[in-house]
Amino acid sequence: MMTELLIIVQLLFTIVIGLYFINALKIQKSNKVVVNKECEKEMESLIKLRSIELTLPLTEKSRPADFKEIIGQEKGIKALEAAICGPNPQHVIIYGPAGVGKTAAARLVLEKAKKKEISPFGADSKIIEIDATTIRFDDRGIADPLIGSVHDPIYQGAGALGIAGIPQPKQGAVTKAHGGILFIDEIGELHPIEMNKLLKVLEDRKVFLDSSYFNREDSNIPEYIREVFVNGFPADFRLIGATTRSPEDIPDALRSRCVEVFFKGLDSDEVETIARNAIAKIEMNIEEEAIKLVGEYCSNGREAVNLIQLSGGIAINEERNTIKIQDINWVIENGRYTKRLYKRILDKPQIGYVNGIGVYGSDLGMLLEIEASAIRTTSKGKLVITGVVEQEEIKNRTGNIVRKSSVRCSIENVLTVIEKKYSIDISKYNIHINFPGGMPVDGPSAGISIAVALLSAIKEIPVNNKVAMTGEISLSGKVKPVGGISVKIKAAKKAGAEIVIIPIDNYDEVHSQLDGVRVIAISSLDEAIEIAFINNNKEDVDILTAKSL
Repeated sequence: MMTELLIIVQLLFTIVIGLYFINALKIQKSNKVVVNKECEKEMESLIKLRSIELTLPLTEKSRPADFKEIIGQEKGIKALEAAICGPNPQHVIIYGPAGVGKTAAARLVLEKAKKKEISPFGADSKIIEIDATTIRFDDRGIADPLIGSVHDPIYQGAGALGIAGIPQPKQGAVTKAHGGILFIDEIGELHPIEMNKLLKVLEDRKVFLDSSYFNREDSNIPEYIREVFVNGFPADFRLIGATTRSPEDIPDALRSRCVEVFFKGLDSDEVETIARNAIAKIEMNIEEEAIKLVGEYCSNGREAVNLIQLSGGIAINEERNTIKIQDINWVIENGRYTKRLYKRILDKPQIGYVNGIGVYGSDLGMLLEIEASAIRTTSKGKLVITGVVEQEEIKNRTGNIVRKSSVRCSIENVLTVIEKKYSIDISKYNIHINFPGGMPVDGPSAGISIAVALLSAIKEIPVNNKVAMTGEISLSGKVKPVGGISVKIKAAKKAGAEIVIIPIDNYDEVHSQLDGVRVIAISSLDEAIEIAFINNNKEDVDILTAKSL
């Protein structure tokens, strides 16, 4: 009897277990059907979304497809090609303002390198792009899109390997770029921790990850996982970092590992060329006065393209195929654009007025007005300097520093030269040196211009308004070399100058003469005076310069 009861209980238990599994299978099947239906629904929605396409924005249409379409950066591109397209490509940092073609150049240089037989980049080499401002990493090490990370078993979503207690390494951008280019935009904004990790990868050309759950003696660890933890992920790439910051803002440890390439700011003519190219891409016309206005108010290519996009939209909405100057003016006013700091030479020569030339921003030239007044006095004379910032506070990685303007030093040098070389008692004059217009003035390169302006004021000899000049002056009256010669000459030409005076030591930097501009290299202040002073006062000039013999 007891045996029969046990058999019945066992049979009932078997039936219950069987029903449970049958029900579980039904539920699983039902869940799978529900999941499949949901996936099919979402896939249909995704396919439908992908079938919807808008026209390309003008910014994307205007994206350079060739180095020739990157306007104004010939020198920077040549340097970039030299660094990347040879048999031993280097890591590179590209400095330059926004919207001048740094990203486009990085994309194009790999394609050019791949066509070189001597290049180690292969046909499959690719560029991986990442923005340093968006890189976020997890302190626990489970999320690092730049370097790579490890998903330990204890974290949610570890999957089948996690259930088995196996840590799972994940590739970062440095490994995805293996054999190609890793482009990091705004690299100057990279978090210090990530910067240090990146430097280590650049040194080792591998990524080594770590996990407390990895034990190389554990036989359950798959061979692939063991290989990654023991020998690391490969990360043999070339870094191209782009930044709008100055070199002194970039860690020295990174700079020392990279070739530095500089992209300059765009002048108005170059911005106009970009605007014309954008107009051609949308198959519209534009008034000549309107295109000039784009160059006057836009400082980079991105601004120019956006301005053309909006102006073109106005014209299209009014059923026109030509962008008019009033369209550009409306966008400028609505977008609160700021006009460039361009100046023109005076119509007539003046006493004590000289056209200096300087550099501002990212290697952009500018006309620098310099005015001097010298009034004789019976008492001890005074020196007044206006129009310049005497000192400024600059932030850097180590804190704030205060930098004094060197203009006062240049003026004091000039006073000494005039007293010593031309036997003029400066103490008998109230002297006022002014730099009108609020232009940024620094560096010794205005020395020759200040000297000519002051001598003109003292001797009351007008200065040729068609002459512009640059150069440092020594205490003996010699003209010393300065920087930025090519952009200064171009700025003088644009301002209307016909003669540009430069130091003789800079003449090798003049690769070509601009139409309508004569470049004269000098070695002394006497030569500058002979060129700049108006000829109808030549007797005064001869008397002045004779005292140096």
